[in-house]
Amino acid sequence: MAEKQKVVLAYSGGLDTTAIIPWLKETYGYDVVACCINVGQESELTNLDERAKSSGACKLYELDCIDEFADEYIAPCIQAHAVYENKYLLGTSMARPLIAKKLVEVARKENAVAICHGATGKGNDQLRFELGIKALAPDIHIIAPWRDPKWQMQSREDEIKYIRKHGIQLPFDSDDNAYSRDRNLWHISHEGLELENPANEPNYKHLLVLTKTPQEAPDKETKLSIDFEHGIPVALNGEKMKLSDIIRKLNVLGGENGIGIIDIVENRVVGMKSRGVYETPGGTILYEAHQQLEELVLDRKTYEEKKRLSGDFASLVYEGKWFSPLREADQAFFEKVNEYVTGTVNLILYKGNIIKAGTTALYSMYNESLASFTTGDLYDHKDASGFITLFGLPEKVRAMKMQEVKARLNSSVKHN
Repeated sequence: MAEKQKVVLAYSGGLDTTAIIPWLKETYGYDVVACCINVGQESELTNLDERAKSSGACKLYELDCIDEFADEYIAPCIQAHAVYENKYLLGTSMARPLIAKKLVEVARKENAVAICHGATGKGNDQLRFELGIKALAPDIHIIAPWRDPKWQMQSREDEIKYIRKHGIQLPFDSDDNAYSRDRNLWHISHEGLELENPANEPNYKHLLVLTKTPQEAPDKETKLSIDFEHGIPVALNGEKMKLSDIIRKLNVLGGENGIGIIDIVENRVVGMKSRGVYETPGGTILYEAHQQLEELVLDRKTYEEKKRLSGDFASLVYEGKWFSPLREADQAFFEKVNEYVTGTVNLILYKGNIIKAGTTALYSMYNESLASFTTGDLYDHKDASGFITLFGLPEKVRAMKMQEVKARLNSSVKHN
């Protein structure tokens, strides 16, 4: 008997991927290799092996990629200060290319002919998964059940009926009164329920997982210091540790102090607007600290160019174009810019606020004798006169020309 062809499924253990396993087997006749990439989902990953195999998977890969996620995906976004539409710190966006990369690696190892994901046809994740797979393995077929005409399920209720029909027990809560969430080391996102109407206030008591609201945060300050080397966090409160541990600890400290809650209506790549609430306590602190260091180190033109490219970089990551030459080129720019972003940032956390408490940078361009109001050897106030004359010359020449033309026109009117 010929060996069945294999499909690698991006497996979370949730309702969708539990239903997809038997659907793949009976629709395409594949053996299903489930693959779960751990990027910090926490308790969502308990008992996955038993769950996958009871659903019909022939094998489960559980890959711990937390440190790779922190060092190779989060770190470049910190250096870039990558923020989408002024608010979103790209928590889901930056994790998807890593997941796509690992799915391809497992597919090659298993000689699979296809990779399957459970992203819906309305969201951004379908792009992120599929653009990553196409960039790394253009020969592997991609199956997206929610866009497949053979997929007949349209709701959670349909999926639950299908699962039970196939004799699979639901080892998780199938309550429909739940948000659609994505969690990893960097953040947790929330969509659905009252958030689907932008007129509704978020039910934060029901919603928040990592963070207290600023109103519920303690009425006391939390002081901390973060050390950076070349734009990468390397120590917290003087203790050297890997980036993933810094993020974990800052998630706790930030969460306790109401840091990093955003409510955004964002423009999805597929053309629609969507409303979500994101909790990114540790990331919000790291972005603020990194920016304070850059203020001291970068000259004005470099800082302006970095701000411009940061937005472009954030859009590339959001759109799923991580494995593109432009993203690589942009990242090389940010790495160069961060070459001298080394120092210590002191902060105070208080009821949702991040307050500056002093920053030192090894390569700081801040010069006290220049910045003070006292005339010194490096800067003479009189030097500004010539600079202003030259810097404002285009404006002056234009104004002179406008006066000349206006006078000529007025004279012409009088003579007529």
